[in-house]
Amino acid sequence: MRVTLEQWQALTTVVDAGGYARAAEQLQKSQSAISYSIQKLETSLGVRVFKLSGRRATLTEAGEALYQHAQRLLEQALQTEQLAQQFGQGYEAQIRVAMDTLFPRSTMLDCLARYAEHRPFTRISLRETVLSGSDEAVLERQVDLSISGRVPPGFLGEKLMDVRFIACAHPDHPLHQLERALTLEDLRHHRQLVVSDSGSRSLNAGWLGADQRWTLSSLDTSIRAACAGIGYAWYPETRVRNLLVEGTLKPLPLGSRSQRSAELYLILTDGELARPGVLELADLIIEQARGLAPSLTVE
Repeated sequence: MRVTLEQWQALTTVVDAGGYARAAEQLQKSQSAISYSIQKLETSLGVRVFKLSGRRATLTEAGEALYQHAQRLLEQALQTEQLAQQFGQGYEAQIRVAMDTLFPRSTMLDCLARYAEHRPFTRISLRETVLSGSDEAVLERQVDLSISGRVPPGFLGEKLMDVRFIACAHPDHPLHQLERALTLEDLRHHRQLVVSDSGSRSLNAGWLGADQRWTLSSLDTSIRAACAGIGYAWYPETRVRNLLVEGTLKPLPLGSRSQRSAELYLILTDGELARPGVLELADLIIEQARGLAPSLTVE
């Protein structure tokens, strides 16, 4: 005869409550029903789980081990019930997200952490993209939700934020040694750092046609290269703000041309037919993005 979840629950409640009487109160059963459940459990397992110690029943060595396992078993059973309830309400088992690398990582991680508080069993797949990577993921229906600088044809996007780019290089870079306003010709004679398109279109947004060019696969690697004095680039302010304040990077003297801006949009692959979990996460991202602090002005 197998032990039931009800019997395991009786065992853990007796231990946690400190006795049969209090366990009966918590489980809203009679004390005799609790005693019978424990007896059935012991009979089914062929071991004693409690022993008398004076006037109190305490766990045997086997009972202590079984109590630990029973706690985990009941926790798993509760999680299984919660998961089934979540699916029954239309929530998905997994949400796939494409995030343009321009979107602040800390903001996305905050959103995912908040989402996990309410939907801990939903698996999250987060892909960081560059240029056409996010909208391509939507077009090919590889993701449920995308943050992109472009809204693909046939889809609607909700604007999240403006991203400001600042042209910068290490303070010791030769461009800073000219000590004057820079021209486009000046820039073309020095190495520009470009982040490659993660999509298949191989877009070259921002490249000035510099004779020396490094194409790197990630924004982080590009920033590291700039900090090492290898080249210059336009970077999203949210990603280099601390480096600019610390003086590790310095804005290039280009006047108004030293800054650019781009827009980021939130796109739902299934639009109005998106499932509840996707809509819930989208609302969190919109709320968090609109609450971001204003950009820092860097001289």
